[in-house]
Amino acid sequence: METQKAVVVRAPGGLDQLELRDVPDPGQPGPGQIRVELHATSLNFHDLLVAKGAIPADDGRVLMADAAGIVESVGDGVTEFEVGDNVVSVFFPQWQDGLPFETVGNFLGTPGDGIDGYATEHAVRAATDFTLAPRGWSHAEASTITTAGLTAWRALVVDGRLKAGTSVLVLGTGGVSIAALQIAKAMGALVIATSSSEKKLEHLRVLGADHVINYRRTPDWGREVLALTGGHGVDHVIEVGGPGTLTQSIKAVRVGGHIALIGILTGRQGDVPTMALMAKQARLQGLIVGSRRQQQDYVAALEQTGLRPVIDRSFPLERLADAFRFQESGGHFGKIAVEW
Repeated sequence: METQKAVVVRAPGGLDQLELRDVPDPGQPGPGQIRVELHATSLNFHDLLVAKGAIPADDGRVLMADAAGIVESVGDGVTEFEVGDNVVSVFFPQWQDGLPFETVGNFLGTPGDGIDGYATEHAVRAATDFTLAPRGWSHAEASTITTAGLTAWRALVVDGRLKAGTSVLVLGTGGVSIAALQIAKAMGALVIATSSSEKKLEHLRVLGADHVINYRRTPDWGREVLALTGGHGVDHVIEVGGPGTLTQSIKAVRVGGHIALIGILTGRQGDVPTMALMAKQARLQGLIVGSRRQQQDYVAALEQTGLRPVIDRSFPLERLADAFRFQESGGHFGKIAVEW
């Protein structure tokens, strides 16, 4: 039996429980399937939770939701892809289009969580588990689309209906926030960005942030956002912190504005200032990534605008645990990639 390398997590989880091992090669694609030679993945907070056991996964689960690679062969009936196409995975293979539905919320079909992921050399999946990657992108760049990039796109463009001349607040310098900054600037929005690092704030300025706030020096940064917007507040908030930052985000948003709740970096539970939210008459919307159709639209927009993701550092597959440790340190700016 032919084998390939893969990084799996042993129950009950933990970065010291990640193991590079031989697993069966998936073989050739059946009807409606493609075989992909994988070359890169990128790290997300969700992957870290699975790796550490905070999201329980089956013993021996192959990690990672994001993947980019080259189509090696196609099964009968596949017309969307050809051998040699560069492709990128989708986060919810079962969510092709339309509104989210019940199984989109439980991760049972999400690679690296409910099913085996892409920290391996080859994958055979339904053709609809992938989309084309942007032309001219490296595999590492394409692997940032699946989770972080698409989340930012959906938050601002699909659900937020972003327009030129509006204002956006992005929190921190992780992959979603940096992608949101790039999308917002490409579409003509004013962007306010936060970080606790002066070095990172300077990087944010270089990327086009109109205003930056050091939230450690200015803990009441919601009030500062109001001041920067003439007392009105921003139209959109990319809220990645969760309970520890939501109060300030509500303070920062304009009356009738939009807060996209897409992260829980400060915890899973906490108080919501409901009176302040009602007074602002703001829309607080939780969202998780997006559909395959939304990803295809995002790829088309990336090709049209020429945007490229920001990748801080890349690790080899066998050092996936080290990549997660770097992610935990919070020292990165943008995305962390793994390539092989």
